[in-house]
Amino acid sequence: MKKLNLLMTAGFMAIASMTFAQDALTDNHTVTVGVPEVAILDIEPSAGNNISLTFTAPTEAGAALVAPAVNSTLWLNYSSIVANSGVKRTITAEIGAAISGIDLKVTAGAPANGVGDVGTAGAQITLSTTAQTVLTAIGSCYTTDGVNNGSNLTYEVALPASTTNYNTIFISSTAVTVTYTITDDV
Repeated sequence: MKKLNLLMTAGFMAIASMTFAQDALTDNHTVTVGVPEVAILDIEPSAGNNISLTFTAPTEAGAALVAPAVNSTLWLNYSSIVANSGVKRTITAEIGAAISGIDLKVTAGAPANGVGDVGTAGAQITLSTTAQTVLTAIGSCYTTDGVNNGSNLTYEVALPASTTNYNTIFISSTAVTVTYTITDDV
């Protein structure tokens, strides 16, 4: 019996020492998830995204120039991650220089195929050297990349509404740069 007690005592001590040597039933660690701020945009299609809008000469004496058809071949794609739900962004458009006697207009259509808070399209604007709003209320979102995604840009040229400005139209082929910018609302 003494031998059995000794064996049992040794066995319990071995089990007890193994139990104390094991890890706890639970453990934990920290995982840090980082989400960067994002505010980027581009115009699609990226290759050949320059457009040409040329007036047609009248065929009858005494008639005015004929404005070209509108152009809706370009798409504004954008991605945005804001600090919190209270932060919104705006996209503006401006040109580097005015075109003498001609109004260049753009309309940014309602965003298509976007995910998240893609914002709201504004009304048609006559582009100038001052930034003007084309999309508002943009939160965390993305529009998907490429043609037929994001906001369709429709360009139109028109003669000035005031007939007194017709004398400011001259023979030209003027290229202007249209710049789109995404910024936080302030």
